[in-house]
Amino acid sequence: MSHVDVPVYRPRSLDEAVRLRAEHPEATVFAGGTDLMVYLEAGIVRPVAILDLWGLPELRRLRSVTGGQLYGAGLTCTDVIHAPSTHPLVRDAASTVGAAQIQNRATLGGNICNSSPAGDTLPVWLALRAEFELMSVHGTRRVPAAHFWRGYKQTELRPYELLVRILVPPLAGHMHFRKVGTRMAQSISKVVFAGRYVPGVDAALAFGAVGPVPMRCPAAERALVAGARPAEVAALVESEVTPIDDVRSTAAYRRKVAGNIVRRWLESR
Repeated sequence: MSHVDVPVYRPRSLDEAVRLRAEHPEATVFAGGTDLMVYLEAGIVRPVAILDLWGLPELRRLRSVTGGQLYGAGLTCTDVIHAPSTHPLVRDAASTVGAAQIQNRATLGGNICNSSPAGDTLPVWLALRAEFELMSVHGTRRVPAAHFWRGYKQTELRPYELLVRILVPPLAGHMHFRKVGTRMAQSISKVVFAGRYVPGVDAALAFGAVGPVPMRCPAAERALVAGARPAEVAALVESEVTPIDDVRSTAAYRRKVAGNIVRRWLESR
């Protein structure tokens, strides 16, 4: 970032990072930079200051706790791909984020806070009922993933807060992840899906790139738990998603693909 002619703050600890965030809420947070560097080069983002969190050891830890697993927001995709204790859905999603060079830099927190509805990991956090730990000089609070994304590129993160950890509770069930793109792992998602299903008990059908924010399909989930056939569940999914036409795909294609992903997963169990 040497060509960026603005102040760059590089904290050496999480406490210092939180303090700097409070002192400079106008600063653009830099995690792995895989999206931000593109925006800077294109002139889409013109920061007045940068808070560089890359490499903070406290944000690159994955550990088991009583309530499940805690993922540091600074963990890279490569970190979680190779960590033995990584949840299978998290590993599958991280494996589709770009090529190895991108995976070495892209962070979980960056993917979450970038708030692109096509973000590969975002439906996973919905399916796993994850909670995001937000920290500031005022303390720490947890926000469920289901309530974090408020709109396109809008989140519950306050200007003086940092996303520091992701809590994934221990949930059972059949799991499935699928990304559909022009080139596997090398393109932005046309449709991305994460599913979890406990027959007759619970279900989560979460999608990205089919609406302004990552979303679940509650009517389809209820039908699945009640014993509906795969084709019936798929039809409900198609009625619930709200895709748009854009340069990557059409709304009709995304709607049909979303239903097909769910139907084929359920038929293959």
